[in-house]
Amino acid sequence: MGAKSWWSQTDSRLLEAALGLAALVVGVFGVLFPALGVAGLMDPTYTREVEAATATQVPEIVTDAVAGHDVTLAGTHQADLVFADPDLGQRLLLALPEVVAGLLLFLILALLFKMARTLRGGDVFVPVNARRLSVIGLVVLVYAVLAPVLPSLTTGMLVSGTPMAEQVPFSVTFTGEYVLLAFLILALGEVFRRGTKLRADMEGLV
Repeated sequence: MGAKSWWSQTDSRLLEAALGLAALVVGVFGVLFPALGVAGLMDPTYTREVEAATATQVPEIVTDAVAGHDVTLAGTHQADLVFADPDLGQRLLLALPEVVAGLLLFLILALLFKMARTLRGGDVFVPVNARRLSVIGLVVLVYAVLAPVLPSLTTGMLVSGTPMAEQVPFSVTFTGEYVLLAFLILALGEVFRRGTKLRADMEGLV
């Protein structure tokens, strides 16, 4: 008499629902709302947290001579770059890091949702899931690079030509956590791939 699996169809559907809900929340709040803010259909992002080179010496409100908008740098070493009335280009630069991060996270959740659906058949160890894990690992690796780079690049573009340019230096700080996570996921995908290949070979011998 075979052992009964501890994983049920109800568990599968609950997992799918949780991943689907998470993807929906990320899609709405991480991608849709910021995009609507860029388009001017919702309140846009007005601020960007930056690291000032020295204690802020810029006047409280400085007029951007290029774009004609008021730009404020408030704080000391950790400061907020505030745009009183950002134009389309500034709204796009302010929202871009959040939108890109939201899109990458949405893609990861969508792939996990598809993997969860394979549990309905009682077997998650299928070749397509090995490919999905590899894609997830690559997406996490891309995020590890873009997460620190995009805010720095867009901040540099935002302050270019303003009195804040000297106060907000370009700097990028990479951390190894997401890189390590990416390689672990890629390794897991390779384990999936070899396991499914080995099982297919064994079934072919029967």
